[in-house]
Amino acid sequence: MTKTSSFSGPKGIPDYVPPGSAEFVAVRDGLIRAARLAGYGHIELPVFEDTGLFARGVGESTDVVSKEMYTFPDRGDRSVTLRPEGTAGVMRAVIEHGLDRGQLPVKLVYNGPFFRYERPQAGRYRQLQQVGIEAIGVDDPALDAEVIAIADAGFRGLGLDGFRLELTSLGDETCRPQYRELLQEFLFGLPLDEETKRRAQLNPLRVLDDKRPEVREMTANAPLMIDHLSESAKTHFEQVLGYLDALGVPYVVNPRMVRGLDYYTKTTFEFVHDGLGAQSGIGGGGRYDGLMAQLGGQPLSGIGFGLGVDRTVLALQAEGKTAGDAARCEVFGVSLGEAAKQRLVVLAAQLRAAGISVDLAYGGRGVKGAMKAADRSGAKFTLVLGDRDLTEETIGLKDMATGEQRQIPLSDTVIAIREALDVSSA
Repeated sequence: MTKTSSFSGPKGIPDYVPPGSAEFVAVRDGLIRAARLAGYGHIELPVFEDTGLFARGVGESTDVVSKEMYTFPDRGDRSVTLRPEGTAGVMRAVIEHGLDRGQLPVKLVYNGPFFRYERPQAGRYRQLQQVGIEAIGVDDPALDAEVIAIADAGFRGLGLDGFRLELTSLGDETCRPQYRELLQEFLFGLPLDEETKRRAQLNPLRVLDDKRPEVREMTANAPLMIDHLSESAKTHFEQVLGYLDALGVPYVVNPRMVRGLDYYTKTTFEFVHDGLGAQSGIGGGGRYDGLMAQLGGQPLSGIGFGLGVDRTVLALQAEGKTAGDAARCEVFGVSLGEAAKQRLVVLAAQLRAAGISVDLAYGGRGVKGAMKAADRSGAKFTLVLGDRDLTEETIGLKDMATGEQRQIPLSDTVIAIREALDVSSA
């Protein structure tokens, strides 16, 4: 009879449990590793911040701020918000701790859960897991290309290849105001509903991001930012594309791209995987040249990305691929007798100290049950130690792939396991 739990997890928030959690960890760590190879240092951010930070930094006209944030008063009646994204928090920390006063660019990598009150569906969660990087303080097209290439390398390092990189330029302060007026003039001539008109007034680019078919049809001939770039913004974008070409990073220019956050300027990009259906974006980012000043810091530029760990896992599954090893350990220990168990506990500690992952059969189960547990653990080798073996100072070493078992000296166990693991992984 199945026992029903009194509680279930919150709606729209996935649990990652063994053995599937091994893939989640591998994806997260693989995306982080790509950033660390480029000199990005770790930053740990608060899970909640002052609500004003996101209202000012992300933009009050965005769906994120206006509809999706988890906002509540704390016990001191201060309005706080569970972080919906990472960039604003990173900028706040950089300003507060004076990192922008040192060597530039400031290069940071972070990961963890972010929170948005979304309508739950496959790939769209209310607690989403991301890996992000930010490079702050230098406006260099080569840095834009580096950030994009790190994301590309992270995905490909996991074995993912059925994605495409889309990018565009959203202009700079020398051309965005004129384009805004041009776009608003176009939009105000359309029969838009009242809410969409308000959005066009606040941030007309948001209207181009509207997914409703009737709005997309009305805006099909809207003027595009990429056709109205200033010479400096145009040159910047062409140089970014030149670096990506030199790096061998494939891309598609998408002039209609609009990201869901207000702070983006110039280079803006998204990684898309068609195997995920409606939730096809697996990561994206862009440059945000005015954000630091907007949050009270120096007028320094920055560029970064956020990559979805959840969606990358789903993208791998869509391609029929896996990342990570679901095995809980490399070696599993089975003892036959109390004296043997005590010796095996010590031996397991010695193997762990040597960097080898080990689990043991606990609970006094019989040989058959213990060997089943060894098989389920995914271990490559099983150590079998009985009281009789103790008197002979030997231990059984079983290769779980071939079923072959041999006796080895107890004193040589660590060396023998190391050699066996090296051979099996060769």
